[in-house]
Amino acid sequence: MIHTHALTFQYPNGSKLTFPDVSLPQGAVLLLSGPSGCGKSTWLALVAALMLPTSGEVTVAGQHLTTLKKIAADAWRAKAIGFLPQKLHLSAALTVAQNLALAQWASGTREDQAAITQALAALGVADLAQRLPSQLSGGQAQRAALARAVLLNPKVILADEPTASLDDDAAANAVTLLLTTAQAQGATLVIATHDARVAAALEPVLAPQNRLQMLTLPRRTDSDSSA
Repeated sequence: MIHTHALTFQYPNGSKLTFPDVSLPQGAVLLLSGPSGCGKSTWLALVAALMLPTSGEVTVAGQHLTTLKKIAADAWRAKAIGFLPQKLHLSAALTVAQNLALAQWASGTREDQAAITQALAALGVADLAQRLPSQLSGGQAQRAALARAVLLNPKVILADEPTASLDDDAAANAVTLLLTTAQAQGATLVIATHDARVAAALEPVLAPQNRLQMLTLPRRTDSDSSA
């Protein structure tokens, strides 16, 4: 679940970003849309406790984030949040399996090869465990990164522009992959995008079930590349 109230963020020497309130139940899907520079990445960072808001309240997976100190926030994030960034950030020097093991280490969890194999198998890439990222196709790399994101059974999955630079078929597959993975784990899913194809793929499936919420952020008049 994600709950925000009166959420704002002030960049140094920049204007204040003010975000609409959100109340998203566990297991639902939020489509966070808007043009580049409108604040989508900032909102994701606030929900992931990567930044503290200037004002307002943020509660994610039952945890109030505004009072968390950095060390506590890092520990909470490692276990509660699965993040699929636009740039997948797979370590080039490590195999796919080692990239997942690194996520376990970062969370303070003992390395669990069985869990790694299971996560990769669920996404159809178990046979790629010993490959380096440079040996993967774009689709394979995205599946490996998603396996890493959901390895610790997070309560919330955040995906930042997952269909950027993908053709129509690959974009549809990416959205389906995210949705089915979140549903299998009972996780709340947030997809931040300015790609209209994502809404077109989600609405027919989720709207009849009342499981889809949409949050559209307006274009900013003074663009901030960090937002």
